[in-house]
Amino acid sequence: MVRIVAILTAMLFSQAAWSQTVTDQTQMVAKAINTVERLRASSDVQNLVADKLAQARAVLIIPDLVKGGFLFGAEYGTGILMTKAKDGRWSGPAFYSVASGSFGLQIGIQDAESMFVIMSENGLYAVMNDKMKLGAAANVAVAVIGVGAEADTTTNTGADIYAFNTAAGLYAGVSLQGSGILPRHSWNAAYYGGSPLPEDILIKRTLDSPQANRLRDVLGK
Repeated sequence: MVRIVAILTAMLFSQAAWSQTVTDQTQMVAKAINTVERLRASSDVQNLVADKLAQARAVLIIPDLVKGGFLFGAEYGTGILMTKAKDGRWSGPAFYSVASGSFGLQIGIQDAESMFVIMSENGLYAVMNDKMKLGAAANVAVAVIGVGAEADTTTNTGADIYAFNTAAGLYAGVSLQGSGILPRHSWNAAYYGGSPLPEDILIKRTLDSPQANRLRDVLGK
């Protein structure tokens, strides 16, 4: 009897922990929805955001990108990567961690919401295979467009990735160049179950979640 009670207790704790992890992913999807909606509503970039999303191959949304420090600056956050098929349908979300560091005079800590609209297969390959950490060696052109800054569609034509973010001034230049972008396997497993690879979600599309329908709607409207 004691053994049965112990097993049931362990199962309940395991289920509770699993449910909490899933809730974390669901909250991240909800934050991503808010980020897209805010950028779509911004008078500075809304037309450019709509235009690039309509032509996009994929999108990486980072609702909470933290940047700050003194002398050594760092950026880190959790991102949601989604791909778009030729018929315009968006995949389910795959969760990634994004982190980078650089030396220089940087003071203070600030949160930013960022959305990286990926226009080409080259850009998608660089993100999915963690090539952005090589910076310029990745051979991917990134155009950074901060809210409150001039968004010039002429000078930014032809980029592989368009980086839109809500931070202005010192922190407006959020970019993927030099960043490490790695799958959050534990988050993807918690969200979908099993041990999914990013390719299963983004390329093969063998996994999906109705929880992401609202995010697909705001990306495609």
